[in-house]
Amino acid sequence: MSRETVLVVCPGRGTYGAKELGYLVRHHNGSPLIEAFDVARAEAGKPTMSELDGAARYSTARHGAGENAAPLIYAASILDLLSLDSAKVEVVAVCGNSMGWYTALACAGAVSPEHSFAIADAMGVNSGTGERGGQVLLTLVGEDWRPDPSLRAQVERVLAQSGAFRSIELGGMLLVAGGERELDALLAALPALPSRAPLRLAGHGPFHTPLMAESSRRALAQLPAEWFAPPRIPLIDGEGRIWRAGAASPEAIHRYTFTTQILEPYDFTRSLAVGIKEFAPDRIVLLGPGDALGGAIGQVLVAERWLGITDRTGFAARQAADPFLIAMGRDDQRLLVTTR
Repeated sequence: MSRETVLVVCPGRGTYGAKELGYLVRHHNGSPLIEAFDVARAEAGKPTMSELDGAARYSTARHGAGENAAPLIYAASILDLLSLDSAKVEVVAVCGNSMGWYTALACAGAVSPEHSFAIADAMGVNSGTGERGGQVLLTLVGEDWRPDPSLRAQVERVLAQSGAFRSIELGGMLLVAGGERELDALLAALPALPSRAPLRLAGHGPFHTPLMAESSRRALAQLPAEWFAPPRIPLIDGEGRIWRAGAASPEAIHRYTFTTQILEPYDFTRSLAVGIKEFAPDRIVLLGPGDALGGAIGQVLVAERWLGITDRTGFAARQAADPFLIAMGRDDQRLLVTTR
């Protein structure tokens, strides 16, 4: 049987919730990398991955805090990547959503797994230090997931007048960020949204905006360019740029990671669209934990009319018959791409 080509997608914040508690134990118990991550955390006086993942109960305050959520998500994702069965799949490109960019660096071989863990760990603390403000999730599509250009135009006008910023383009959703005053002004002026009210994201800062300037400065000072290398697998960033295998400049990737990626909007929609169009993978593999990013991926496929998928019903039908999107956070689907 020939191998299938896959585009790997790395999830970001908000994907390790109560349902994901114990993910590392269930899928990666005894991994030497977990031991290495635990040692690094213990030496820094922080709760280890094993301690957090093995807790009896999920705590939003503890597990959802950036300094713990970021390394937990990273650990689950990179170990899922390493669990892929090379006899079944060939990874042809990697992309990520927001914090998932740090995981994508390791998946593509631009940074070692250990250094990427250090980056995710440091940025989990760094990105939550001192920058006031937050993020709000706006769902701009209805239950059918079809794009509504007129609604999008209305929201863009309100956003421009409010002083808030585009933060993340996420399929049929838009994350906006800013200070509390700007977000209040935005929410007061928004038109009615078709399927879900705006959602303020607890514990999130004004990510991917100029308000993160201090975070960028700290990252550049703390996390060295020497950790970076040309990727071994094509890497698609939050602007839709492809960093080619063996050719991309490590210094340029480092600069993008800790300047542009922190200070400018992250366009996951474009990143994924570039991935499917440029590499035409047989399937998409969404690394764990969880499968929360699956809806956004489906919405991008609908917008692109990929594989003839034109709405949510069509996406669900394709997934039921022959899943194009394989979420490793789902036990029934991870078996399609792993040995166990």
